Amino acid sequence: PAVPCEYSQAQYDDFQWEEVHPPQLLPLPPLFLGSYLMVNASQHAPGQRAHVIFQSLSENDTHCVQFSYFLYSRDGHSPGTLGIYVRVNGGPLGSAVWNMSGSHGRQWHQAELAVSTFWPNEYQVLFEALISPDRRGYMGLDDVLLLSYPCAKAPHFSRLGDVEVNAGQNASFQCMAAGRAAEAERFLLQRQSGALVPAAGVRHISHRRFLATFVLASVSRSEQDLYRCVSQAPRGAGGSNFAELIVKEPPTPIAPPQLLRAGPTYLIIQLNTNSIIGDGPIVRKEIEYRMSRGPWAEVHAVSLQTYKLWHLDPDTEYEISVLLTRPGDGGTGRPGPPLISRTKCAVPGGIAAESLTFTPLEDMIFLKWEEPQEPNGLITQYEISYQSIESSDPAVNVPGPRRTISKLRNETYHVFSNLHPGTTYLFSVRARTGKGFGQAALTEITTNISAPSFDYADMPSPLGESENTITVLLRPAQGRGAPISVYQVIVEEERGRRLRREPGSQDCFPVPLTFDAALARGLTYRGFWNPPLEPRKSYLIYFQAASHLKGVRDCKRPLEVSQRSEEMGLILGICAGGLAVLILLLGAIIIIIRKGKPVNMTKATVNYRQEKTHMMSAVDRSFTDQSTLQEDERLGLSFMDTHGYSPRGECLASSLLGGSPRRPCGRKGSPYHTGQLHPAVRVADLLQHISQMKTAEGYGFKQEYEVRGPVRSALPSSVPAHPMAPCFVFADDRHRVKLPPMMGGPDADYINANYIDVSASPSSLLASPWPKPEMVYDFWRMVWQEHCSSIVMITKLVEVGRVKCSRYWPEDSDMYGDIKITLVKTETLAEYVVRTFALERRGYSARHEVRQFHFTAWPEHGVPYHATGLLAFIRRVKASTPPDAGPVVIHCSAGTGRTGCYIVLDVMLDMAECEGVVDIYNCVKTLCSRRVNMIQTEEQYIFIHDAILEACLCGETTIPVSEFKATYKEMIRIDPQSNSSQLREEFQTLNSVTPPLDVEECSIALLPRNRDKNRSMDVLPPDRCLPFLISTDGDPNNYINAALTDSYTRSAAFIVTLHPLQSTTPDFWRLVYDYGCTSIVMLNQLHQSNTTWPCLQYWPEPGRQQYGLMEVEFVSGSVDEDLVARVFRVQNISRLQEGHLLVRHFQFLRWSAYRDTPDSKKAFLHLLAEVDKWQAESGDGRTVVHCLNGGGRSGTFCACATVLEMIRCHSLVDVFFAAKTLRNYKPNMVETLDQYHFCYDVVLEYLEGLESR
Repeated sequence: PAVPCEYSQAQYDDFQWEEVHPPQLLPLPPLFLGSYLMVNASQHAPGQRAHVIFQSLSENDTHCVQFSYFLYSRDGHSPGTLGIYVRVNGGPLGSAVWNMSGSHGRQWHQAELAVSTFWPNEYQVLFEALISPDRRGYMGLDDVLLLSYPCAKAPHFSRLGDVEVNAGQNASFQCMAAGRAAEAERFLLQRQSGALVPAAGVRHISHRRFLATFVLASVSRSEQDLYRCVSQAPRGAGGSNFAELIVKEPPTPIAPPQLLRAGPTYLIIQLNTNSIIGDGPIVRKEIEYRMSRGPWAEVHAVSLQTYKLWHLDPDTEYEISVLLTRPGDGGTGRPGPPLISRTKCAVPGGIAAESLTFTPLEDMIFLKWEEPQEPNGLITQYEISYQSIESSDPAVNVPGPRRTISKLRNETYHVFSNLHPGTTYLFSVRARTGKGFGQAALTEITTNISAPSFDYADMPSPLGESENTITVLLRPAQGRGAPISVYQVIVEEERGRRLRREPGSQDCFPVPLTFDAALARGLTYRGFWNPPLEPRKSYLIYFQAASHLKGVRDCKRPLEVSQRSEEMGLILGICAGGLAVLILLLGAIIIIIRKGKPVNMTKATVNYRQEKTHMMSAVDRSFTDQSTLQEDERLGLSFMDTHGYSPRGECLASSLLGGSPRRPCGRKGSPYHTGQLHPAVRVADLLQHISQMKTAEGYGFKQEYEVRGPVRSALPSSVPAHPMAPCFVFADDRHRVKLPPMMGGPDADYINANYIDVSASPSSLLASPWPKPEMVYDFWRMVWQEHCSSIVMITKLVEVGRVKCSRYWPEDSDMYGDIKITLVKTETLAEYVVRTFALERRGYSARHEVRQFHFTAWPEHGVPYHATGLLAFIRRVKASTPPDAGPVVIHCSAGTGRTGCYIVLDVMLDMAECEGVVDIYNCVKTLCSRRVNMIQTEEQYIFIHDAILEACLCGETTIPVSEFKATYKEMIRIDPQSNSSQLREEFQTLNSVTPPLDVEECSIALLPRNRDKNRSMDVLPPDRCLPFLISTDGDPNNYINAALTDSYTRSAAFIVTLHPLQSTTPDFWRLVYDYGCTSIVMLNQLHQSNTTWPCLQYWPEPGRQQYGLMEVEFVSGSVDEDLVARVFRVQNISRLQEGHLLVRHFQFLRWSAYRDTPDSKKAFLHLLAEVDKWQAESGDGRTVVHCLNGGGRSGTFCACATVLEMIRCHSLVDVFFAAKTLRNYKPNMVETLDQYHFCYDVVLEYLEGLESR
């Protein structure tokens, strides 16, 4: 049905429409009968207007307004323009949604207007008559009806939604309409102020539905307004509702960041982001920094209010700005005002040992060095100290006095004179800046020995003569640098014009004869014949004294005297041999030290011996350069042979660590090996061994790491091989992987990867650096060639703002050369990610499956705080790698430190399982002979020991779901002899491996200003897992007694805290808001504590309440017998533009105040299910869990939630792992045996519930 529209005319128009009623006579054709509105253009001035205004309408759907009109003049001129406006909510008229001009004959025309509005908006239709310059003819309007059904001649628009963009971006409106779009139809985007934008495109979705797209390019804040879609055609028009274009200004901080602390290579800053220019919410914060005079800039993402910039240059000025980002493209604002700060001066880095070059002579040494690679400021001085430490000349006293000289900054060489021949000197060279001396580089240099000397004041006469003999006197020679080892007499017949040797000639006789006081006796001495002399001939007689050392000899010029015929002459030659024995002497020193007893390095030890101990790695490098490849291979074979590693070795040894071994075990031999300096350690003795090494005052981990033997690689001499030297690591040519030859050059088979054959089967591991972009294809060629099924990655893509590894795998599918890689599956857990790839290669029908195990929890500096996650990661890799697969590829960034740690742990876990011993020292030594720098720091060396100890103490605690019932039944069985159970012993093991918290680890919680924020000083969070508060209310204190902990699948999924105190309630809600927490689990009862800090209600119910900056509004609530669920809306009143956060609060009712465990397992499972359901619905925010002190109860909830996740993901149960992981953050999590037992009971209840469904 149609309803006539009531109308009125505007009071202040230029003229009024005329109402025509019969029988009024007008100069019109006879067909215009009845009542209608009319305008005679000839009676009005050009440009004048008159409006017909209809009543306001509101409807939650589309209205169709139908009307009739005419435009006519006798001579065909246009009487004017008839336009229609739709005003919404009393706003401005804007532009006309429909208009018509010209002369259209002496007849009425019908048109429709489709208006799409939605409650509670109101709209008003206005018809306008605008007089044309021609002022001829008539305009008429009649039969204006409101139809209750859709228009047939105009399209209906669906609801148009608001569009929010950041300034400078393109805004796009999508207008969906139903109806037929005529060819002559125009589509416009109409701004409320009147501006029009043509459609960028119209796409027909079906025969009665189409989509018009409008694009506003590079919008600014001034273009923020209301917009609607309009269609225009002669038969009618359509208009949508008004939608708002919201233009947000990307945020920029008002204040620069604040400097908290400066060091030589770092700056610690605090972000001042509370006051901004622009709009929120802020979803990302970044630090942009550059050298004040440098062209480059780096950007680091920041999650906390404080940030530490690492790896800066000392004594350098930096500009540091903060970048803030809001949601959407282009949401990053301009950098805020910069903080200009300078790093402190620092001591210089150590001079590289390989930069020391020298030339030894008999009594002097020329030494040259290079400036440190990290000068850390201006080098002002070099200091060189030296002293004699060894000598083959007994006349030299060793150790000698230490002498020191200084050189200017531009002098990097020195000639040391007045030295003793044949003496070894220990040199140390270090650089100095204004902050002090850097680390010294050490080297040992041995001077050449000098030729012996004869003390002959004059040439002695023969003692006796006969026809066939001459008797001469040989006086002792004086050795210099080495004792006299042999005297030699050479007799030579003087022939005619033979050129005699000049006195002091350098030539020595190549065939020495053994000395005898009487020449020509016709006897044989040690293989040399002393023939009779012939009468009446002249002979030349030479004496040679040689100092032999390791078979090398050098001689001086001999002296001669001749006597002819009857005057039998004597030719006395003096020839002295000098020897160069630097390298062999060093080798002798090494052998002596190795075969000697370990030295107790007490304070009474001579200083030069301490320095010599620190120098052994450099000495060994020099020695190794002279050794053959077979030496290095014997080193590796000795380690493998000692521990029974054989490619075919098999046994049925029981598993020490639990679970099935990945490989057959070698035979179990004696754990101690007589004659070794570092024997293997029995697993049973490992705890005592590590404790002794950590507390030893003389020989501990530090000394063992520093003198663990030669570390080398078959590389050019320019590549450093010292284990502590920073260098690029190249593949040892003897053990490197060789790719199939390809076109491209002689090195086409090269890839920087080594076989590491220290495990059970040959070449079971491959160590490699991350593949650079140009090497990605070679990397996948290697994976294909070696039939690898597992890749282990132990680095993030970016760490500390630096690229540590490029993404060498596809996001979906991609070709790398002739190999197609397809990402099949991604599994994300708290500490690692598992990606499954399918490999296909052109020309091959086989399809390989490869898994990449990406460990993401290795910190950016140092080693993991605990080994629990890494050990679980290694076990996962072992379990997922088929026994017939090729080598496991292991890489970090450079393919060293972290890679080496992983390999040693992998090998040692197998050894502990199969032999009951571990041989970490010799394993590391062997590994470093395969690839240099595999263990880079003492910290990594100690971490390996701690990780192996944890693995041996804890064992394998994972239980498959299918075996859980039977296993659990056996675990709780009481042994009548010990009156204990396996479960109790497992909990005792958990207590023994829980790391205690030192006072230093809780330094922030112990600050005087934070003491009142702790309910008990016995339960404090460690600094490393604190969630620092971000929102501030004038108080710079950002501490709250809480700890971030992992779940099974997500890092930092839980925030464990205590029930808020009255003074910390605002901090609690700041924590919830700042960290996007969508669930709060309350496990204690109100007013539970009888102390001075009772458990008070910290939420409003009903209504709303303000806690500091946070406004908390109660939205809804529900209650059942197990728990009370409430929904709150939380927002920051100082940052309303960030919107609100919906939080669900779960108050568990079935845990009595004085019980260690809940009253009902089913009720607890109900709580876990409700929290999990809400988390899935709300987008997986974090969960705040609290009890009275943030300990036992909270830990029990988190442990149960973690184990249930484990069951759902992998059908495995490991309560021990869940509790150990939580205790790594807070030692009081899952405090009692009853709580630990309860976790097992919950799992059993859950699995039985699954079976009954």
